[in-house]
Amino acid sequence: MKDFDTDRFRYDGDKEFKIKKAPTDVDKLYEDKDHYEALLRQQAADIDKWQERMYTYNRYGVIVVFQALDAAGKDGTIQHVFTGTNPTGVRVYSFKRPTDQELDHDFLWRSWRELPERGTIGIFNRSYYEEVLVTKVHPEILTQSQRLPEKVTNDLDKLFKQRYESIRDMEKFLYRNGFITIKFYLHVSKKEQADRLIARIKDPEKNWKFEEGDVKEREFWDDYQDAYQEAINETATDNAPWYVIPADDKENMRLLVGQVIIEQLKKLPIANPEPDEKRFKELQKLISVIQGQ
Repeated sequence: MKDFDTDRFRYDGDKEFKIKKAPTDVDKLYEDKDHYEALLRQQAADIDKWQERMYTYNRYGVIVVFQALDAAGKDGTIQHVFTGTNPTGVRVYSFKRPTDQELDHDFLWRSWRELPERGTIGIFNRSYYEEVLVTKVHPEILTQSQRLPEKVTNDLDKLFKQRYESIRDMEKFLYRNGFITIKFYLHVSKKEQADRLIARIKDPEKNWKFEEGDVKEREFWDDYQDAYQEAINETATDNAPWYVIPADDKENMRLLVGQVIIEQLKKLPIANPEPDEKRFKELQKLISVIQGQ
């Protein structure tokens, strides 16, 4: 794959994120379908290799967060990028509407439960960021549905500032303990989202993907854009950066996501296991035993 500077999509607090200036499409990284599939296979093999090294070293873990508007391609990206990774080394969790049990706890509780162990990659399909995105667009969720004290919901501006702070603290805590967080916002245009929603309606085999609520949420497009811009600016740090990935071309998007993940895995100071000469000699003796069985 041609060299591509992923830093142009990275936000770590050094520069302000302005969503209207962020591209939803860029030059293709692939020439045709066969080339795309070959690149994707190579990326999958690289991710698998580095995950195995991380597992062997057993000091680090990785959390990969996917956030996006409906039909941006979160599910497909997760499926394609991690297809070649050993399933024992990857955990995928999709965050749905909070359950009664989850509402009886703080807004980060259910995320703590699903964090990966050392040596593994935890993938969050949506995440704790829903609590500063959906609730920002629909504050009635906070005031009417979530079981928060009135003194908290009486000042929503303060509540969101505190939630941003809690998220930053959580990600900093994880980083200090050997867990890095890679956050992706899959940035799709309003027109492309419309085309994909219509395609889901027209194709009977894709009807299951369509929810009537997706159409209703499009009425809040600008509000969601503002919410994402604010959330990214408030939580983009060097130890837990955001990557705003152009999502109008699904294949390109997947390759960009894969490239970022590989780059971040390579940055981990993972030492290869030291060869044990004594053990090596002992193992050689077992060859004759196996051959004689």
